[in-house]
Order: sequence, then C-alpha cells, then structure tokens
Amino acid sequence: MEQVYVIATVWLALAVISAIIAYHLRVAIALVEICVGVAMAAIAGYMGKTDLIGSDSEWLRFLASSGAVLLTFLAGAELEPDMLREKLKEVSLIGLIGFLSPFIGCALLAYYVLGWDFRASLLAGIALSTTSMAVVYAVMIETGFNETEFGKGILGSCFINDLGTVIALGLIFAPFTYKTVVFVGATAFVLFVLPRITRLITKIYAYRTAAIRAKWVVFILFGLGTLALWSGSEPVLPAYIAGMVLAQFSQSDTFWLRRFRTLTVGFLTPFYFLRAGTYVSLPALMSAPLVFITLLGGKVASKIFGLYPFISMFRKDRNERWYYTLLMSTGLTFGTISALYGFTHNIVNQAQYSFLVAAVIASAVVPTWIASLAFTPTHLLPKPEAVPYPPKAELDEEG
Repeated sequence: MEQVYVIATVWLALAVISAIIAYHLRVAIALVEICVGVAMAAIAGYMGKTDLIGSDSEWLRFLASSGAVLLTFLAGAELEPDMLREKLKEVSLIGLIGFLSPFIGCALLAYYVLGWDFRASLLAGIALSTTSMAVVYAVMIETGFNETEFGKGILGSCFINDLGTVIALGLIFAPFTYKTVVFVGATAFVLFVLPRITRLITKIYAYRTAAIRAKWVVFILFGLGTLALWSGSEPVLPAYIAGMVLAQFSQSDTFWLRRFRTLTVGFLTPFYFLRAGTYVSLPALMSAPLVFITLLGGKVASKIFGLYPFISMFRKDRNERWYYTLLMSTGLTFGTISALYGFTHNIVNQAQYSFLVAAVIASAVVPTWIASLAFTPTHLLPKPEAVPYPPKAELDEEG
C-alpha cells in the first residue's frame, strides 16, 4: 500500500506542475500533461527508477480509464440535441471526411512508403484517422468554447469522426459474435430508459441524498463500460452516447455539471494524460525518426487537405477555419486504443505499435498547440459572467 501512495503522490505532483506550466504558457493543460508524461518516462528510464511510474499498475490503469470514460461522458453532455439537429449537415459531413481522408491516406502511406503489410497498413489508417475527444473537450473547457455553437460543432464533428473509427475497427478486425449483439441491445435499452430514470431519481432524491446523481451516472457508465469490454469494444463509446442522451438533463443543472467536471478534470484525467505520455519511447523514436515523422505528417496533412475545403463551407473567418481544422487533426484515445488492439492481436509488431502510438500522441500535441497559439478565434470567446451562488439545497447535496 505504501508503494501505491508513493506512485500516486508522484503523479499528482506532476499534475500540479503541469497545471502551473500550462498557466504560464497559456496552452491546454492536457497537452502539457502528455509532454510531462513523456519527460517523466524518459527520466525514470535513464535513472533506472521505472518502479516510481507504475504505468501498467492495475489501479492506475483503472483511474486513467475512468478519467477517459468520465471526460468522454462530459463531452457528450455538452452536445445539446437542438444544436446538433441544427448542425446535422455540418457535423455529419466534416466528421465523415475527417475519418475517411486520413484512413485512406495513412493506409496507403504505410503500405506503399513504409512497406508495411496490408493488415498492418489498414490498422495504421484506422489508428491515425481519429480525433481526440479527450484533448478537444479539455481545450473547449479551458477556452470556454464548449458553451458556444462553434465549440459544440467541433465536438459533434469529433464524435462522428471517432464513430467512423470504431465502426471500421469492428468491421475490419473485431469478430462479430453474440456478445456484440448483447452489447448493442443492452446498451440501446439502457440508453432508452436512462433519461426517465435519471429524472425520477433526481425528483425524489436530489438535494436530499448526498451526490446521488453523480453516483447514479458513474454506476451507469461503469456498467456499460463493463459490458463493452466483455463484448470486445471500448467503454468510452457508450459513455459518449450516454452523455448525449443526458445532455438536456445536464444542461438543466449547470452546478451539478460543474461539480462533476471538477471531479473528473481535477483528479482523474491527469492520470489518463500523463499515462498516455509515458508510452512514448524516446530511444525508439530516435532510432528511426523518419518513420515517426512520416506517420505524423501523413495524419496531419491528410486531415488538413481533406477537411479545410469542407470546413470553409461553414466557417468564413480564417482563424475559425484553421482552429477547427487543427483540432480535428488531433488524436489520442481511440488512436491508442486501435494501436493497442492491433498489437495485442498480432496485426502490428512492437516497433510498428510504438511508432503508431508516438504519432497519435504527437498529433494530440502539435496541432492543438499551433491552433491555441496562432489561430484561436478570440472574437467567439464567451464573455465572463458572474456565477450566481448555488441554492442552499445544492450546497447541502454537494454534487
């Protein structure tokens, strides 16, 4: 138990350091946490103190996965159904192009330029076709764009993009079994009754029983996540859809949503982003940097050339177009998941997996950094408003 506390202390200290660095550099904290994770792994490996990292510890993997699930749920909860209906053409078109252009481009690049076999090339195309809901949503929160129609459009497009990735991975590689049918059916039923039961629980117990809404939502997310893992899928997909289903409920009580966000971003997501950074092997990248640069360049270039003309159909301001395009060029959660799936199922070897993960993580950092520093559409930033103090009943409930 002492070792667990030591590792947790080290990671949370790095989370605090990351927050301070992000404040002074004025960039998203998620990006800094990834970079700090890379540095932490490199230093620990050089000093022979890898036991202080414990990236593969079961409890740390659970915390990191929980952070990804809850952050994905929050991203879904920000997508107002009315706004999505209004932007259906935009998010559908941009999300579909955002998946297809890098999937085709990177698969061809891996096959013809890098000389990978056909299955490994397809896996590379899938892994590099994603956007990063976790990073994009973290950026949306820090900038305040999550409260604007501009930000909600980006999040909606990211969802369609990643949905294409998940479907492609399942259709091309994952076996379709009875477990898949059970997962889809059970998830559809739970999501259908979820809003009604949530409203009923809120009506009877909210403001009387401490944090029952948070406990109920986490229970549902973990239950659906368990079912997803059992079926061979990933827990972040039902979490995102659950967030969308409960979007109207969440938007009706912004104080509850804010407290839930504090729990997620303040405690859980640092483990996810820091851990993602620890998987980048600097020695491996230094031994063959051109492979890494080729994959990263292929992902970002195919995203930009594919997306920019279509985003220009909906956004006329230059900064808005580039900011939108660059954030859609990111990748992390589903990209690393796809790469790990390929490695554990012998579709790619360890070297190919390392290059894919490094390119995916770098794509979470480089485009977002450029977007934040050079293309932030400041004219769309929401004006700060005084937040009214929550009612006494909500203070008593504390979540």
